[in-house]
Amino acid sequence: MKGVNREILEKVANLLKEKKLKIATAESCTGGMLGNFLTNISGSSEYFDRGIISYSNRAKMELLGVSPETLEKYGAVSEQTAREMAEGVRKRSGVDIGISTTGIAGPTGGTKDKPVGLVYVGLSTEEKTIVRKFLFKGNRIENKESACAAALEMLLELLEGNKG
Repeated sequence: MKGVNREILEKVANLLKEKKLKIATAESCTGGMLGNFLTNISGSSEYFDRGIISYSNRAKMELLGVSPETLEKYGAVSEQTAREMAEGVRKRSGVDIGISTTGIAGPTGGTKDKPVGLVYVGLSTEEKTIVRKFLFKGNRIENKESACAAALEMLLELLEGNKG
């Protein structure tokens, strides 16, 4: 997976507008790229509330309410952290949907247990929080773009499954 599909992005934007839903992002490894894509569509102020780039653990704790225990036990790149980031940005910003990315874009920083290209994407609504794990094989920019594409596809699935 590489790059963001413009058609998916436009579908997401249109569904968010139709349903009058607001979204906020909490990004670590994508460094604001997801928010950038979401705001590349005209009229994005109707659905995009804010984006937080929480690159450091301190930012994750202070801005999103990620618990120090989660970071200590599971690390910044984990299902648990992605979950707390998505829930934190949703609750703290008062939006309908919170979406998070945390991972290792590369080319350095990977380990045997957490290799370069490992990304967790979290998606939180009032009803549920979903986290998915991905392993991308590109360079740093490609991995960031792939993470954004995966996040947008998850968001589209949620919006299409949520027809009412």
